[in-house]
Amino acid sequence: MDGGRQALSGADMTTLPGYTGARISGCWALRTDGGGSGEDSLDRLLPPVSTPRRKSTTLSKAEPPLLRTGTRTIYTAGRPPWYNEHGTQSKEAFVIGLCGGSASGKTTVANKIIEALDVPWVVLLSMDSFYKVLSAEEQALAASNDYNFDHPGAFDFELLVTTLRKLKQGKSVKIPVYDFTTHGRQKDWKNVYGASVIIFEGIMAFADKELLRLLDMKIFVDTDSDIRLVRRLRRDITERGRDIEGVIKQYNKFVKPAFDQYIEPTMRLADIVVPRGGGNMVAIDLIVQHVHSQLEERELSVRALLASAHQSQPLPQTLSVLESTPQVRGLHAIIRNKETSRDEFIFYSKRLMRLLIEHALTFLPSQPCVVQTPQGEEYEGRRFHGKGITGVSILRAGETMEPALRAVCKDVRIGKILIQTNMDSGEPELHYLRLPKDISDDHVILMDSTVSTGAAAMMAVRVLLDHDVQEDKILMVSLLMAELGVHSVAYAFPQVKIITTAVDKSIDDLLRVIPGIGDFGDRYFGTDGPALWSDEDDQPTPTSS
Repeated sequence: MDGGRQALSGADMTTLPGYTGARISGCWALRTDGGGSGEDSLDRLLPPVSTPRRKSTTLSKAEPPLLRTGTRTIYTAGRPPWYNEHGTQSKEAFVIGLCGGSASGKTTVANKIIEALDVPWVVLLSMDSFYKVLSAEEQALAASNDYNFDHPGAFDFELLVTTLRKLKQGKSVKIPVYDFTTHGRQKDWKNVYGASVIIFEGIMAFADKELLRLLDMKIFVDTDSDIRLVRRLRRDITERGRDIEGVIKQYNKFVKPAFDQYIEPTMRLADIVVPRGGGNMVAIDLIVQHVHSQLEERELSVRALLASAHQSQPLPQTLSVLESTPQVRGLHAIIRNKETSRDEFIFYSKRLMRLLIEHALTFLPSQPCVVQTPQGEEYEGRRFHGKGITGVSILRAGETMEPALRAVCKDVRIGKILIQTNMDSGEPELHYLRLPKDISDDHVILMDSTVSTGAAAMMAVRVLLDHDVQEDKILMVSLLMAELGVHSVAYAFPQVKIITTAVDKSIDDLLRVIPGIGDFGDRYFGTDGPALWSDEDDQPTPTSS
């Protein structure tokens, strides 16, 4: 290695605070035998289940970390809360920066880290996605292998920094998809959201000061130049449609000089140097150990904080309870009665849902309008004043409210969020979401059947905010809520309108609403639910969506 750094074998490892390894000249240099190669496009990756390292969910290790049903991908290893009881983000994603020369094995190292981490919601972000859009003149140079893709000026650092910062902050982002055959961006960009760990890799990963500030761990993959040339030949010929003469020309003219001038000097900025890439399992194990320790320090306990907060406070002004008419009380008497049959429970629940949705629509913005009647007279009325309305149901019980919304709101768009309770920690976890495009411009009606502590409702609202939905455009609609749940949502999100048919006083030790309605999802769908953690999400199983 250059610069006086020493590469250590596995037998030379010692333990020091923060990392496990040996510290030399401000850098961690780790080495074992082996090598690695291969590169993948940007994607959200999950660890394979063949070599599990760490239990992170309530499911057994033998079960896969995700389920695919049709076009849905459901994470059975859920994402725990990334916000506090105030609803604000209290932990950022842990960002690992991987730098190294072209074809040094950065993506292989990234995939090995992901596999060894065995935690859900890991995003692999490739710098290759952020090449600048070429002009016609530059396109011609690229076609003749005379454009320098290995210069810092070839990358859109402004877009890259903005995207990585938002992703680190827990926001939803759109990632450009670069086509190396046409040297341009594809029309459809990729939506990425929900990162607990971000692995960012690229040849210029350490070349920008703003980028460096976003990296929590910096790793340099150091691979022999001859090996990198062989890998680049194989990749560019088989994957990118180049000819061997063009690849060699580009390597000698641009790639090698860029490595010597821009990339290799950034090795001094690395926290860890990994020789030989993906085969260096000693280095990868040490990296994974540190990341696990960082994630453990960031764990939160939101539900416990909610259960002990907001005692004896008046109900918030953002709460609207449907007028308790004889009809409404009669419907409640039927659906709360434990002797009510399933058919009657469904029928009268639907009636109450329809009344609730109609009531909720009165809180949408409207403006005056004048229409002509068939008699030729003018009538002064009102119409919805906004771009659109989207309904989002918290699966599975919230999905039962969708027909009522569709019945009164023509062409409404529907999104879905699956939130389950982790039976070990008692915390809500995000498993799946499908939201319409451009939801940020809409008024959103968030639907769930019951809300007890408000933990799942808070997570759902946080997801919407992360997708740039304005807080004052969210209506939280539920058939039944506990006072604690009302306070939790209102305290965290004071601009969210809360709409329900009834508010019950308390919850029991199992966090069930008292006097309550039972497990709404089980009574509606005719299933038997778990005895513990009955809450607003009705403890759905992933296959119930």
